[in-house]
Amino acid sequence: MGLPKFCDGPLPKYGPVWSGWARIKADHMLIRILGQFLVAAVIALASMADAARAVPPDALAATVARNVAGVRENVGGVAVALRLDGHSRFFNYGLADRRSPITSDLVFNLGSVGKVFDTTLLARAEERGALGLDVPVAKHVAELRQGGDIRQVTLRQLATYTSGFVLPQDHPPWPKEAFTLPQFIAALNAWSADAQRAPGARRIYSHAGYMLMHLALERRFGLPFGELMRQRLIAPLGLASTTLPVASADAEQYPRGELPRALVRRAVQGYFYDGTPVGAPGDVQGYYHWLGTGQMYASPRDMAVFLAANLGELPRQSELQEAMRRTHVPQFPLGEGTEQALAWEVLHSGDDTIVEKFGGLDNATAYVGLMPQRKLGIVLLGNRGSLALSAAAHAVLRELVQLTARR
Repeated sequence: MGLPKFCDGPLPKYGPVWSGWARIKADHMLIRILGQFLVAAVIALASMADAARAVPPDALAATVARNVAGVRENVGGVAVALRLDGHSRFFNYGLADRRSPITSDLVFNLGSVGKVFDTTLLARAEERGALGLDVPVAKHVAELRQGGDIRQVTLRQLATYTSGFVLPQDHPPWPKEAFTLPQFIAALNAWSADAQRAPGARRIYSHAGYMLMHLALERRFGLPFGELMRQRLIAPLGLASTTLPVASADAEQYPRGELPRALVRRAVQGYFYDGTPVGAPGDVQGYYHWLGTGQMYASPRDMAVFLAANLGELPRQSELQEAMRRTHVPQFPLGEGTEQALAWEVLHSGDDTIVEKFGGLDNATAYVGLMPQRKLGIVLLGNRGSLALSAAAHAVLRELVQLTARR
């Protein structure tokens, strides 16, 4: 390594005898030079150490391909974002539509994986003392104070699917009926709990509960849910390719909003499990016809940043990362080795723990999984319904644990 340009050649002299000031300047310059060499040497040694410890790229690519490439079958594709050894890696398989290959910069429908973004907002608000998870949601949604058993439901119960409140739209067979906001409020107020669906008694998946959570956060902070998400999570993490639907100029036709046009152009085509195209790229689905209820879209590159944040690896994001850590904490037992956290599920196997969330629609499948103790994470995003992404992710994580154990 040669000397930096600013100090090529001998140090300057000022006459036959250097002045004290010239000596000080020369000493400072020497210190800077030595400092630069020392930093460069440390970085080089650290890089060599990382390279020695790292999983060989060929082995990593083979592990992902072996477990993921076949999942897509003959239609659509799968994008993978992997977080390992403090670095992000990307792998892509198949097609975004009938012609274009999947890339890490396209945007995918996250489905219910978006719920872990929702609970991050919730945990951060609690962390700041802005709301309590065990306070009834009716405190924030005033219309529910006229209701019955819904007045007992808390934000924690909504976030852990233990509120007992569930609608026919939450489980198959899927009905055709949808809700406007007034109709949704009426359904909430008319709901009656029973022994099987008492608040806090058991876990019953409820997407409707998350729509109520969105509404409660809007009311508490006086902002549309999408704007709240943008200000408090998307913008701080620099997720330029992540969005919720924004208000449409044609609200009657698109009451849930639409994706921004720039991201629609990068959205993958979604396919039914049999390969039939479903909707246009960037399509927003759902039974709830008001802004703040549509699905989140994100790119694999943005999801790699989200992985890094959930693993506590981003600089200058300590508050947000602490909120994420709190969403991983088990809240409700589900069965042997499995617990419900805030949107996440926590799986225990021996000394290892996987914190994960699956999302699925008829034209999209998504998975995010973390092994916080190993600083390992994976995201798989597919543009076809009913893909076996959880099994593929578990296989990749299992093999990577074995590969890293050999280092």
